Amino acid sequence: LFLFCGRRADRIKGLLWQQDGFLLLYKRLDDGHFRWPRDKNEVRELSSQQLRWLLEGLFPEQKTTVKRR
Repeated sequence: LFLFCGRRADRIKGLLWQQDGFLLLYKRLDDGHFRWPRDKNEVRELSSQQLRWLLEGLFPEQKTTVKRR
């Protein structure tokens, strides 16, 4: 799976190869933006859990937890 993000960072596109061709995925946030790497040195591999967090609009590499009230 390869993920791409535009300049506004409120939407991402994904390309996934399947046996008979590519699958195009698209996700747009109604509010906020994705925290996305700005240069090649910031590119990361994500675990499946980190991908789920990213698609929910969370930052996958956040060091601390957020307490709920």
